[in-house]
Order: sequence, then C-alpha cells, then structure tokens
Amino acid sequence: MFKKKIFSTVICFGLVFLMQQNCSAQTKTKDEKKQTEFAQNNEQMFLENESKYNFAETVEKLTAEIEKKTWKVLVVHDLQETLKKKGTDVLPIKVFALCHPKHASKILLKDDERIVSSLMPCRISIYEKSDGKSYISRMNTGVLAKSIGGIVEEVMIASSKDVEEILSSLIVTK
Repeated sequence: MFKKKIFSTVICFGLVFLMQQNCSAQTKTKDEKKQTEFAQNNEQMFLENESKYNFAETVEKLTAEIEKKTWKVLVVHDLQETLKKKGTDVLPIKVFALCHPKHASKILLKDDERIVSSLMPCRISIYEKSDGKSYISRMNTGVLAKSIGGIVEEVMIASSKDVEEILSSLIVTK
C-alpha cells in the first residue's frame, strides 16, 4: 500500500514535469495560458514568496537562519554559475539542500520508509526574477505528506513547519 502511494506520488510529479515541459514548447500566448493553468492547478504543490531582501542578502540571511535552527546546509547549488559554464546566462538562482538529522533519521532508519529518500534532503530555492525582486520557493511537503501517510507524513509535516519557521523572517507577508 505504502509503495503504491509513493508510486502514485512520483507519477504525479512526473506529470507536473511533463506539463511544464509542454508549456515551454507552445507559442508565447499559449505558453502564458499554459503557465497560468499550471500555476492554478499546482499552486499548493509549490510555495513561492517574495523575499524582503535582495538576492545576496536573502542568501546570507537564509544561511544564518538555517544554522540558528540547528539545520545543516549540505550543499548550495549555484545554478546561475553552473549554466554560465555551459554558455547560458540566467538570472541569479541558488538551491539549498538542507537536512536535520532528527527528521532524516526517523525515515532512514526504517527499511520500508527509505524509498522516500529521493525526496531528501529538503530544498529551498532563492532566485531573482526579471522584475528585479528575489523570491524563495520550496515544495509544499505538507500537501505531499498527506498522500503518503504514516511516519513519513509525520516527519515531512514536522520538517515543513521547521522550514516555514526558518523562512518566516525573510518573506514578504501580504
């Protein structure tokens, strides 16, 4: 049963990816329409908030908040730099991979739960858009967790609350 839920969840993510790819293949008008539909259909799967700070300050403040909450930054992927090396210029974007052993161990110590390790570690993305503002995005793991259930749901909801607490001082509230 658990593996079927995971499989269904992975299939849903695959469909979301395909929908996104399909959107980029359309003309500008169709592209905008598809992206709007994508956002409306998946607004709960991904969370995005405007940062109170510019890109560099957001990166600095996020790092400090993560450490203050006893989480660990495992790696920061500088996608702008990576793509620049491949000949493509994009606006600033960094993806933080972070972990908290308290949460991770509850899943990784159990054989039947290790299947969700492909969703680990938690990821937070900071990027700049063409409007010059910086944004913070992450998966809404609380929504995903409900489709999985059990100890995985408990851990994902707890870690999601931690992440939202980490981000609370950085995001613009409306």
